[in-house]
Amino acid sequence: MRLRFLLIAGAALAAAFTSSQARAEPHPIAKPNTPAVNASHDRDVTLDEYRAHLAALGAIVDACAKARDAKSCDLELVGGNDLVPLGNGANAERRPVRYNWLRLLLLKAQKPDEPVEKTKPPTGQQQSQAQLLLHQPQPPTSQLLEAAKTRLARDLAQIDNKPVTVAPHPAERAGLKKILAGREFADLEEQTPKDSFLEKLGNWINKVFGFLGTVTEGASWIGLAVKIGFIVLVCVGLVWGLLQLERRWRVRLIPEMGNMPAPGAASARDWQLWLKDARSSATAGQWREAIHFAYWAAISRLESKRLWPADRARTPREYLALVGADDARKPGLASLTSSFERTWYGGRAASETDYRAAEQLAEKLIAGASNTGATEGGAE
Repeated sequence: MRLRFLLIAGAALAAAFTSSQARAEPHPIAKPNTPAVNASHDRDVTLDEYRAHLAALGAIVDACAKARDAKSCDLELVGGNDLVPLGNGANAERRPVRYNWLRLLLLKAQKPDEPVEKTKPPTGQQQSQAQLLLHQPQPPTSQLLEAAKTRLARDLAQIDNKPVTVAPHPAERAGLKKILAGREFADLEEQTPKDSFLEKLGNWINKVFGFLGTVTEGASWIGLAVKIGFIVLVCVGLVWGLLQLERRWRVRLIPEMGNMPAPGAASARDWQLWLKDARSSATAGQWREAIHFAYWAAISRLESKRLWPADRARTPREYLALVGADDARKPGLASLTSSFERTWYGGRAASETDYRAAEQLAEKLIAGASNTGATEGGAE
């Protein structure tokens, strides 16, 4: 137990040392007149520099094992980490070689070895492997220093080892190609971006539900709230979808019951009569009434073509809402409706220019309804 606490304290002290400023003493293998390398810094080295660094570290461990003091076992003697090239050339891939294990060992070696405490292992049939490993005696620091020297010497010997060339295996390769050419592998395809996205989405959903499961272990009300919220969202979505369907059905060509329009509806009076009244009012200079009659002439014509079911209680804005967004007649009807509402319901004074614009919009809507009716008749 005491050794574990020493290791934890050593790690904390090592972090403090590495974050402080480097001493003025030069690195053992650094060039003269250069500052010491930060212990946490990774530097690019050649194979010769890496070889010299390992040899210097072996000498440091040997001196520390003999003296066992703070000067010989100084952490900063280790220097920085190395980035060793794995091949020839300037763009060769580099492998990081870190020495944090050696720094912790040197920190521990600054104190003499402590006597090994013999602890009685736990008894019983249900003792775990972790408990057995926990009660095993830790090796002394001097033995760990010898193991460090052996490790550094082994790393130094591996530098000059030539890479092993793997012999080709044509027979095995031919056998694998024959297997992959079989019928069971004929339908294999590379994963598409859509499959990758769906897989990531599924993993994310699993993580979310896993997180919710861990959160709701101690608070059951959270799970209940999530379920209720999900049900409410589903109900809102269903209601919204039904409203959209109902609106689409309303703008369809729904035939009236019989040939006569509903009493009081705009189409109960022929659109020619509405337009005649509009022009008569315009002749008399009654521009406000003329715009009123021109609007209802257009509504009567569109309603007579079954653009919507006749209803005498419908407002101008409701008439406009019944026209589909993709209908080419909607912009014209919207402009005519705005002109009618400003002058008739808004009480704004109308001029001849306002009437001429409204009459032109009404005539375009009437002509469009007539063309639609001719096309439908020809199709029939």
